[in-house]
Amino acid sequence: MLKSEGREAFAIPLDMQSVDSIKDAIAKTARDFGAIGILVNNAAITKDGLAMRMKQEDWDSVIAVNLTGAFVATQQVLPAMMRERWGRIINISSVVGEMGNPGQANYVASKAGLIGLTKAIAQEMGSRNITVNAVAPGFIETDMTTGLSQERKDNMIGHVALKRIGRAEEVAAAVRFLASEEAAYITGHVLDVNGGLYM
Repeated sequence: MLKSEGREAFAIPLDMQSVDSIKDAIAKTARDFGAIGILVNNAAITKDGLAMRMKQEDWDSVIAVNLTGAFVATQQVLPAMMRERWGRIINISSVVGEMGNPGQANYVASKAGLIGLTKAIAQEMGSRNITVNAVAPGFIETDMTTGLSQERKDNMIGHVALKRIGRAEEVAAAVRFLASEEAAYITGHVLDVNGGLYM
């Protein structure tokens, strides 16, 4: 898609559970392409289960990837953003980080934690012209949702005011807006992209 618009994209693999991997990937990116001005923390995994039976490793790995990894990546880009006195950090949270969801204590905690992280860093970095916001998608057609039964999808759609599943492009549009100059006076905000599932 990017190539069709005359743009290029380069993939640099990293392990979001490894502080060293995150540091190395961001350092390599900065060396090869210059200072990073926009960071989108989008990595996430799920390991669902009821809290009373959740394994410690399932809690730890979800928090490590979804929350700690985002924090470490943010730490790595902030010095260059501060030097440039410009930056955009967008954390991809989730509607469940705002409303909760049974069987997902680890995932919900990680996504709620991203909202708190967003607000804290927004306050720390506002005077440096660095905005920090979160996008909280609802029920979106992705690899994570395609495996759900039609009955489960219909049930979820029944709770959505717009009566449909969202598209990844709609989440991307929200991220693109928050990364733009048009959003220069927005920081510490959680932008819901959920079709009215949660208000």
